[in-house]
Amino acid sequence: MFLSGRLPILVALGVVPVVLLSLAGTPAWLAALGWLVLCALLAGVDAVAAPSPRTLELSRDLPRRTRVGEPVAARLRVRNGGSRRIRGLLRDAWQPTAGAPPSRVRIDLAAGEHETYTVPLLPRRRGELRSEFVVVRSSGPLGLAGRQSVIPAPGALRVLPPFTARRHLPSRLARLRELDGSTSVQVRGAGTEFDSLREYVRGDDVRSIDWRATARAGTTMLRTWRPERDRHIVVVVDTGRTAAARVGDGVRLDAAFEATLLLAALAQRAGDHVHVVLFDRVPRARVSRVDGPALLPALVDAMAPVEPQLIDTDWDAAFAAARSLHSRPALVVLLTAQDEPEASRGFLASLPALAGSHVLVGTASDDDPVDESGSASIEDVYRAAARERSHHDADRVAAAIRRAGAEAITAPADDLPPRIADRYLALKALGRL
Repeated sequence: MFLSGRLPILVALGVVPVVLLSLAGTPAWLAALGWLVLCALLAGVDAVAAPSPRTLELSRDLPRRTRVGEPVAARLRVRNGGSRRIRGLLRDAWQPTAGAPPSRVRIDLAAGEHETYTVPLLPRRRGELRSEFVVVRSSGPLGLAGRQSVIPAPGALRVLPPFTARRHLPSRLARLRELDGSTSVQVRGAGTEFDSLREYVRGDDVRSIDWRATARAGTTMLRTWRPERDRHIVVVVDTGRTAAARVGDGVRLDAAFEATLLLAALAQRAGDHVHVVLFDRVPRARVSRVDGPALLPALVDAMAPVEPQLIDTDWDAAFAAARSLHSRPALVVLLTAQDEPEASRGFLASLPALAGSHVLVGTASDDDPVDESGSASIEDVYRAAARERSHHDADRVAAAIRRAGAEAITAPADDLPPRIADRYLALKALGRL
């Protein structure tokens, strides 16, 4: 049962008869009590006379997936399976991060009639959004009260990572085309393979002249080279406690996802194979042996429900999981937060297990703006000192990573994906992949 806004208005209107009865000699308290009892009886009768909301039959029409920040329409089909007309309000029980409007939907359905209502959603977080039930209020004939029921109507919507780093992809693909020989820029190194012959032009590397082809053609011919394909890249995303730290407008795990997606899109276009594992003490998600256009959909679908776990990562087990994806990958990218010397001891002790591969350690940092106005408060001074101490600790860890034979890349959350993509292209250009 519920009470509508008409009931307080009706009670307020009772001031007039109470005053009139008081003038007629009836005690005011008795007249007020009688009016309240009459209003309560009317509300009770109205609630009993209201049709039951449980006669409604509900079905959903939901897309299976959407992205963070993309509007989506959740359609709810309602059919009145009873014998009486139902008037009232409907509220779909989505959690706040779904971005559903706070207003209720007004329904008016005759017996046997059906109608489809649209609830606009604007998801603000990735993951699984669920609505398990719908709350329906059926008003009585007088509109003073009615019946309220919770009707099961399960529905789920998977919200995928936004992949905002996609904007960096066109410029990196242009550089990749240069490396692949689609333009006149050619490279040669230990990790490149012969592509084709073309005529020599001024400025070309004379070491690439093919003298036999020159003798046959009667003009100077040059060998061109392209980066090797079919290389294997393993990405390990740390989902332990450090992944829950706030960086930029989100958490560190979201920045790692953006870097993974940009690198995977670039490597897939370059003809390389990408393997990804999300790990803390157990694998939270794994994508391997998926190539071509199916790679990115598989990655975002695997990443969507994963959240940071407030536990320390077992790096021995994480590197064992990475080796299970491919025994000797050409490139291993570790997306984690190794910026505290004490907390990084386990990571640094396990890092030599990846010997034989080129290892990149990417960390998303949160660089607060520095107050250079000269009017900093004591709090700002302490904040700046803490920032300098954290930078010093991060530099010590980065130096230890380099001594272990890996390469450390630290950048703000928005800059980390293009930094890792640029390093991948640079390794391609140097022939080290």
